[in-house]
Amino acid sequence: MRHGRGSLPQAERAVLVAVEFTGERRKLTAAARLAKTAAAVSAGTALEAVDFSAAPKSAIDLDFDASLAEFEELARSAGAEVAATLIQRRPRPDPATLVGQGKLEEIEGVIASTGADLVLFDHDLSPSQLRNLEAKLPCRVIDRTQLILDIFARHARTREGQLQVELAQLEYQLPRLAGRGKSMSQLGGGIGTRGPGETQLETDRRKINLRIDHVKEQLESVRRIRRQQRQRREAVPVAVVALVGYTNAGKSTLFNALTEAGVLESSRMFATLDPKLRQLTLPSRRKILLSDTVGFIRNLPHTLVTSFRATLEEVERAELLLHVRDASSPMVDEQKTQVEKVLAELDVSKKPVIEVLNKIDLVQNDEGMPMGAPGSVAVSGLKELGLDHLLAAIDAALVVDPLIEMQFRLPQSEGAVMAALEAGAVVEGKRFEGNLAYITARGPASLLNRFRRFHARVG
Repeated sequence: MRHGRGSLPQAERAVLVAVEFTGERRKLTAAARLAKTAAAVSAGTALEAVDFSAAPKSAIDLDFDASLAEFEELARSAGAEVAATLIQRRPRPDPATLVGQGKLEEIEGVIASTGADLVLFDHDLSPSQLRNLEAKLPCRVIDRTQLILDIFARHARTREGQLQVELAQLEYQLPRLAGRGKSMSQLGGGIGTRGPGETQLETDRRKINLRIDHVKEQLESVRRIRRQQRQRREAVPVAVVALVGYTNAGKSTLFNALTEAGVLESSRMFATLDPKLRQLTLPSRRKILLSDTVGFIRNLPHTLVTSFRATLEEVERAELLLHVRDASSPMVDEQKTQVEKVLAELDVSKKPVIEVLNKIDLVQNDEGMPMGAPGSVAVSGLKELGLDHLLAAIDAALVVDPLIEMQFRLPQSEGAVMAALEAGAVVEGKRFEGNLAYITARGPASLLNRFRRFHARVG
């Protein structure tokens, strides 16, 4: 058992419970298998003698430690003070309580000794498991999904974000109403009803279903407004480039470094929830819209992905994705896998992607730098390093409103045209002959074609 001190003096004290099911250890990733093999070979063990299900401190153990540290950070992000952390390893989950009777008694003792207000499980609990745990423990029980929903509720600022959080919370609560105490079996019949009437459980279900329908209608109204805004935006061909990545990979810091938007930068998980859009000018003078989106996390609840589809529409509509990776994280490859899993769930995994290895200022040397995909760019959003290379890579990857080169011959009296070309394109050559100006410009086709009437055909 590990004890910790929280940073919030008046926060609720929480006991964290992390469970690893060793029966699932055989389901290793290729990277984990390679790590185990390398460890065995370096120890002089024959490959035939390696037990992949019960190896000592290895990739799978490091993954569990990283997952536990991440869960502790989730608890602190929700405002909890970590009073104690309990770890259990068992072959398979207990169907009644997840952890079994022995560990349940240990949790009860820790609650009594620490004065904890709640127990947080780093696992999703079934409705029956949640009900049994609440009946046997003297304080509230919250599972991983409910904890993440609470963090989202704290950070939602826009009306859209608040509606999405409420929808996810309602959909989470609905299957967990059954058997929540004797109050759910009370009868609610009245005059004009037949039989015993409607149970409190049925009443609560009906109220939640009505509220879900109402929230979905409001969200559809928000989506309709967003579609209208997008249609007006798409009347002018401006590409959308979306930042995606694991939570706390430094997306907001990089977003601010590129756009000077001043959005919140925080080491807390899910500090940025509501999407941000800012205009950005590329080296070619092409303008794009850069979108900062909510960070992903391992085992992101499916209800959140479903509820936040409106927020993630900018990812779906984007022409190019910037996958921001924390180059200093020891779990950088695992985080990449988790992000790609969510992108696949959103059906955007086939979009063009530039990998951005962020936080290079925290990497000690070149040997500590993770391997990136071909065309990846190393940057530091905090120190503003490598941003020029990133902008050039974005410029080269975009195919909407392509860059073209055109020569113009126009009277010097057309000062507005010359100013527009110099503002929106790269002027590669300019000379004057009499009353005429000859200009060679390279820029977006949408801009240069507006002045095609002044096009000077060569030869």
